Amino acid sequence: MDVLDRITHDPAVMGGRPCIRGLRVTVGTIVGLLAAGQTEAQILAAYPYLELGDVQAALSYAA
Repeated sequence: MDVLDRITHDPAVMGGRPCIRGLRVTVGTIVGLLAAGQTEAQILAAYPYLELGDVQAALSYAA
């Protein structure tokens, strides 16, 4: 699976903003949490339905 395959765009979900696997968690949310000092482990604990690959995909997409 290509890492960016985890990023979806659907006008019916979060206004079409890039999301993680169609979930209501945006790339911006993940990047913002990392920028605020949260670790990958803390993000995964707060969002148990996310996977480490999702966090990495958000960073790759943002780059």
